Amino acid sequence: MFPLLKPGEEVLADWRAYRRHGPQVGDIVVAWHPAQPGVKIIKRVTAVSADGRCQLQGDNRAETTDFTDLSTALILGRVTSLFP
Repeated sequence: MFPLLKPGEEVLADWRAYRRHGPQVGDIVVAWHPAQPGVKIIKRVTAVSADGRCQLQGDNRAETTDFTDLSTALILGRVTSLFP
């Protein structure tokens, strides 16, 4: 699959999206990178467990880093729009 975002593109995110409910499978989210403090990542939610953890995956399978046990507390918001 090709990457959803290319260098130089921007996104609009809803920072309040998950105040009432957690992320859903298929959402594209902005999250803190779990191993690199201060770095934000944009990934797609591919699984959500009942205990508040989720799996994030990039769309470009050949060049992505996936996160399989990420706390939903690291998710900052839901991407709502893409701007080339």
